[in-house]
Amino acid sequence: MNANDNDLSALLDFDLLKRLVVGIGEVSEITGIPTRKIRYWEDKGAIQSENETEGSTRRYNYLNVKKMLLIQEMLDEGFTLDSAIKKVEKRMIAMDEAFKKLADTLEDE
Repeated sequence: MNANDNDLSALLDFDLLKRLVVGIGEVSEITGIPTRKIRYWEDKGAIQSENETEGSTRRYNYLNVKKMLLIQEMLDEGFTLDSAIKKVEKRMIAMDEAFKKLADTLEDE
């Protein structure tokens, strides 16, 4: 196993990724995206929190954090928020379809 394999090991730990849910403050600190912007994106429907009850701290899973990072990257490249959201949604659908095909291929072996 080389250094790159070690860097990606957390991304391949599916059990960890399913359990990875962090609060809005942690997401903001880790990604550098202000909490106000994260709330706005949620209001726009770009991301979804894992709120159990109203008034509780907003918490986000791995896929929503990934969406936030992709949206911010596209905004940094000059996309509008609406076009960034559309592009990220298309990308997430394409990735989901590719991984489903990969999973089907592995099941056939």
